[in-house]
Parts: sequence; structure tokens; C-alpha cells
Amino acid sequence: MNKIYVFLIIFLCVPMRIFSAQPPATEVRAVWLTTNYGLDWPRNKISQEEQKRELIDLLDNLQKHNFNTVIFQVRARGEMFYDSKIEPMASIVISNEYGKPKFDPLAFAIEECHKRGMELHAWIVTYPLGLDKHVKSLGANSITKKNPSITKRYKGEWFLDPGNPKTDDYLLSIVKEIVANYDIDGIHFDYIRYPDNAVRFPDAGMYRLYAKGKSLQDWRRDNITRFVTKAYDWIKSQKKWVQVSSAPLGRYRALGNTSAGWTALETVFQDAAKWMKMGKHDALYPMMYYKEHLFYPFVDDWIENGNNRILVPGLGAYQMIELGWSRQDIVNQIDYTRKKGTAGQAYFRADNVLSNTKGILNTISQYYRHPAKLPAMTWLSNEIPNAPLDLTAENVNGKLQLKWKTDDVKVRVTYNVYRSESDDFDVNKAENILAVGLRKPVFEYSAPIDEKAYYYFVTVSDSYHNESEICHPAFFVHSQLVK
Repeated sequence: MNKIYVFLIIFLCVPMRIFSAQPPATEVRAVWLTTNYGLDWPRNKISQEEQKRELIDLLDNLQKHNFNTVIFQVRARGEMFYDSKIEPMASIVISNEYGKPKFDPLAFAIEECHKRGMELHAWIVTYPLGLDKHVKSLGANSITKKNPSITKRYKGEWFLDPGNPKTDDYLLSIVKEIVANYDIDGIHFDYIRYPDNAVRFPDAGMYRLYAKGKSLQDWRRDNITRFVTKAYDWIKSQKKWVQVSSAPLGRYRALGNTSAGWTALETVFQDAAKWMKMGKHDALYPMMYYKEHLFYPFVDDWIENGNNRILVPGLGAYQMIELGWSRQDIVNQIDYTRKKGTAGQAYFRADNVLSNTKGILNTISQYYRHPAKLPAMTWLSNEIPNAPLDLTAENVNGKLQLKWKTDDVKVRVTYNVYRSESDDFDVNKAENILAVGLRKPVFEYSAPIDEKAYYYFVTVSDSYHNESEICHPAFFVHSQLVK
């Protein structure tokens, strides 16, 4: 009786069409993990060990539901969530605790994400520095005190000045510090724009000095593009595989006669489509926290302007709380982005998903019921790595253990594991995928004891997510696990 009851609950809560939909084998499944104010992490403010445990639990939950990308906030407003020599560590991090090693949240998060086959993209709040109260709390450590010439105060809030070329140098020093010292998979810029409704933003002096005949609007757009170009070019000169992305406003531009309201291009001078077309971005995660006529046409517009690079619409899971959206509003957007062939979905923010707001995690778990690989950045490299060698399968303490070799252990690669009842199978069928993003040439799992015989395959993905051919399969009869 209990079994029937549980089945009915699942059946009623999740639309039937979800079960019949074929999930893609390649798809970005991302969350923004917000550290500012400890919104997603850390909640505990008194124990380093508890902060680590919280983050492990959060990442375990993401892995369980087959997310593959964590956009981890490493710079909030003028303070850091890593061991920086440029700006102070955020006060909510228990970095130094008596008798324990110094805690670096970014280093820890990277290690834990990579253990779970997930990428970590370092999320930087770019220009905002915070309200007067926050800036004052940072004291002499605030850039407003150390280098006030590159900052501006506007409507009670402080900002780095995009119009000052020296601002580029300061921001680039932060980018360099992160890229040089951490094994990140991406740099992700947020608030890479002018303040909202910045008609009176105090940049008239810089405009007179540097505009050279441009309109104020074009000059401001060019200022942001100038920094984007510098950052992209430097990152690619050092670690070409590091994905460069940003989170522009969800609506790129006004479309036709439709009133779009707040747009990236016209309102905050953020020409994100130009960055893609110039080849100065690898991906966009537009913050599409709207629905219906303010969502669907703008997805199409981003696709049109994406230069066939990675486009991942950001879905506003938090709006189920703030604006009373239904779960179906988010589900419809997942359906639409898949139908239109975007590279995946990102959710703001992690806790709104993992707390199962209005049952959204139950639904996502059906959409993401198999692991997914990440899309290849073929514009950076399209070389196909060599397939693994000498794959073996054996029973080790009741678990099935797969081991293999690669021909170049010095190359930064990951591995994907597949299982099939036939040696003739397709790597593009999600149901064949067992694991992705493995950093070591070994995989163990509790295989079902179903008396079936399976073929196991492994591929190599390079740092650009180009995938090799499959290796020679290993054959294993699952009844052998009980011997």
C-alpha cells in the first residue's frame, strides 16, 4: 500500500511529458552560488569546519541532481572569498581559526567541485563597490581609500569608474590574481555594466577627456567593451581553456514595437552581443528573470546574436518566492531553451533550487536524470584527444571498478564513462552516460546486481571539452559482483 501511495505522489507532482522527453547528452546545468551576505553559503559564521561541511553538503546535492557547473562568487562588493593581496577577505568567512590551517574558500570549492565532476567558474562582481555603510566598514582596505581616483559615488553607492582606463588595470589585476593562482574553469563577470538609470553618473570629466567625438551612450558601451577585450586577451594568453563569460541583463535590446523596459544595450550600456561577435567572450549567461513575452522573444534574440558560442539563459528560480511564479513557469522555460537548442540552463540562485521551492528540484531531477557533458569550445581548439587505453572492469569490495590509461598524463583532461547492453552504442544518448568530468583514470560505483552483461566505454575530454573516440570496451556480467 505504501509503495502505491508514493508512486501516485510522484505521478501527480511531475507532468507526464517529462518522463518521455529525451534529455540531451551535452548540456550546461549551472547555478549561481551566492556568497554575498552568505545567501547560499556560508550560513554558519562561527566555525571554519562548519563552513566547509556546509559547502560539501551543497555540492553533494548538486552532484546528486547532475548539475555540472558552479558559478562561485569570489568577489562581492570590494571584498573577496579567496586569499587575495588586493582586497580583503569577506568578514563572514572564518579564514583564520586557532589551531587550523588558513581557509581559502575558492581553493576549497575548486577541489570539491572537481572531485564531483563539476566545473567551477569564478564569479566576479565587476564595478559596484557597495553602499556608504559597507565601504566605510572596509576602512583603509577599501579601494575608495587606496585609489579614490578610479571610483565614483552615485546615489549613495560606490562604483569603479568604467570610463577611467586605470580602472581596467585594477580589475585586470584581480583577474590575473585568480587565473594565475587557482585551477578555475572559467571567469564570469557580473555587474559588468553601468549603474541602473545612470543618466547623471558623474563621468563628465572622463567623457570630455576620452570620448573623441563619440556620443555618451557609445562611449560608455565602448568603455565596457575595452575592459572585456583586455581581460579576454590576457586570460587566453595564459590559460586558453579558461572560459570567459558574463551575466548581462536578460533582455539584450528593445525588439520591434514591444516595450522591453530595462535592456543591456540601451539601459546599462552593455553590448554583450558585440563581445560574442568580436570573439571576446566564450559564453553568455543572460539573467532572463522574466516570463512569457518578456522571455521567449529575447531568448531567440540572444541565439541570433550568440555567434554560435555558448548561450545559457539564466532562469529566475527566486521569482517563485519574490513574484509568486509557479513551478510551471520555470518548467516552460526549460522546455523552451531545450527546444531552441541553447547550450543549457543556469539558475539564480542555488538555494532556491536546492531547497526545492514549490517542488522545482523534484522536476529538475527528472529533466536532469542522467549526467551531461559540457559543450566544446571549438573556436579555441578543435583537436580531438586520443582515446583511453587498457580499460579494465573488476569487482573490488562489492563495487564495480573501472580503470584505464591515457597516453599523456600531463595534459589537463577529464573522463566520461558510458554503459550499454550492446557494443554498438551512441555517445550522444544521455541514458548511456554514467559519469562525466572525472579527473582521475578510475571510476567505482555500486552497480545493479541484475544478472545482465554490460559493455563499458570511456572517452577523454580535453580542457576545451573536445571528446575523443571511445576506447575498446570492457565487458562485465553484473552477477559477478556477488561472487
